[in-house]
Amino acid sequence: MNSRVGYIAFNTFREAVRDRVLYNLIAFALLLSGAAILVGEISIDIERLVVVNLGLTAVSLFGVIIAIFIGIGLVSKEIEKRTLYTVLSRPVRRWEFVVGKFFGLTGTLVVNTVCMALGVFLALLYVSHKFEKMDQWVLVALYFIVLQFFIVCALALFFSSFSTPLMSAVFTFALFVIGSLAEDLRGFARITHGLGGWLATGIAYLVPNFSALNVISQVAHGDPVAGRLILYNTAYALLYSAMAISGAVLIFQRRNLK
Repeated sequence: MNSRVGYIAFNTFREAVRDRVLYNLIAFALLLSGAAILVGEISIDIERLVVVNLGLTAVSLFGVIIAIFIGIGLVSKEIEKRTLYTVLSRPVRRWEFVVGKFFGLTGTLVVNTVCMALGVFLALLYVSHKFEKMDQWVLVALYFIVLQFFIVCALALFFSSFSTPLMSAVFTFALFVIGSLAEDLRGFARITHGLGGWLATGIAYLVPNFSALNVISQVAHGDPVAGRLILYNTAYALLYSAMAISGAVLIFQRRNLK
């Protein structure tokens, strides 16, 4: 990472941290993790299951909301405030601006995930009174959630490079919902013939496979996550994010900002 990209990333991180909505969402996610304790105490012998399920779901859901809410405005706000022209008037290339924004937002989400994860582990410690060996898989689930954020951030930047904030949010959220059902869509494509089958197959492999990155239920039951799945998901998320960011750079390079 060169100095210009690092500078833009740092400023993006600083601006995102100042956003009050960011803190509200984090607080709400932590409260939901605390609520999992109460639900777990009502449900006999499944306290850990409830805490992990609700806690990680809260981290994932509110992290995606943060990624979309902030990501769609990274470019449009700079244009509206006319600060983008000041930045680009300096020796800063457009690709450096986009990549810097991406790293700044993903860095923000990583820090937020760590904060929310602490809430989940504190809730888990409260109901179990100690950490067990199978709790290590919760860290893997959190890692997969961060990989989800990478893809969502890249998609938000991709759509915001040519669309309005509202439409960018709609497109990004729609892809997140469809991608969460990617495995079901692929199953449907396998049993469907003709044009419908080809169309379903194309959509299933084009949208991001968020369902493969969701192992919350698996780790909540204490089941291990295969090492090859960790490697596959890491490579997949990084490659998909890189392609989305590359698309954003190509579009932004050709965009008329006047």
